[in-house]
Amino acid sequence: MNQIVLAVVSFAVLGGVLGLLLAIASKIFHVKTDERVPAIIEALPGANCGGCGYAGCAALAEAIVKGEAKVTACSAGGAEAAAKIGEIMGETPGKMNRVRAQVMCSGTTECAKHKYVYEGVHDCIAASKLDGGDKTCPNGCLGLGTCVTICPFGAISVRDGVAYVDYHKCTGCGRCATACPKHIIKMIPFDAKHWVGCMSVDNGKTTRGYCDVGCISCKRCEKACAFGAITVNDFVASIQYDKCTGCDACAEACPRKIIWTDERQVKAVTIEKEHLTEDARGTGE
Repeated sequence: MNQIVLAVVSFAVLGGVLGLLLAIASKIFHVKTDERVPAIIEALPGANCGGCGYAGCAALAEAIVKGEAKVTACSAGGAEAAAKIGEIMGETPGKMNRVRAQVMCSGTTECAKHKYVYEGVHDCIAASKLDGGDKTCPNGCLGLGTCVTICPFGAISVRDGVAYVDYHKCTGCGRCATACPKHIIKMIPFDAKHWVGCMSVDNGKTTRGYCDVGCISCKRCEKACAFGAITVNDFVASIQYDKCTGCDACAEACPRKIIWTDERQVKAVTIEKEHLTEDARGTGE
């Protein structure tokens, strides 16, 4: 009986000693956390999307406190998060140039030519490993939804074999652009009125064999633009948004009708500008 009591007492004493040592160690090796870090984490959207270039919101918060990242680094949080973080850091955030994702492909199931019938894993990356995917165009959207799966904001859907972006939900984090194996999702200014719905890098004759609406690099858009905002290089037409005035000349000149103007986007931008104006009036700015 005495041996049992002795064993229990011994374990109790040992536990107490180890607990004391752990308490002392925690004091000695304690790493002080800047109180601004949890405050910034609270101000961030918590999506951990990685659009800022850091592993997650906590990593970004630490980088901001260390001065390694700007208070405007979170595109998902937008101006609202930047304002809160700026207040925490005692800084005035600069203007954020909001961007959105845009799928540069018009090759729907009906328009795009196919090499074979794909019946594998419903994933663009997996499909692209099989001779580049089922679409003949090497730069066509495969429409299997890798971008849909990876978007943490539910901003992308697939219709008729092509991915589409919901501008109201897109935060411009860029995860879809990084994930796309065809590299045809580009980040463009949120208020951009036009975009070229094709990224074929082949000549017009070859592209016609790929798709009924592919860009044939005729350069009519380039010639029609009075501002030098659209150019055709290496058979690919692209818009320089810092020069584009949204005049519609390129869209009207395109014989393939793939320089798109989405009225939903124009409306979304108009509504956002109206809200910004109302907010400015409300604050007396």
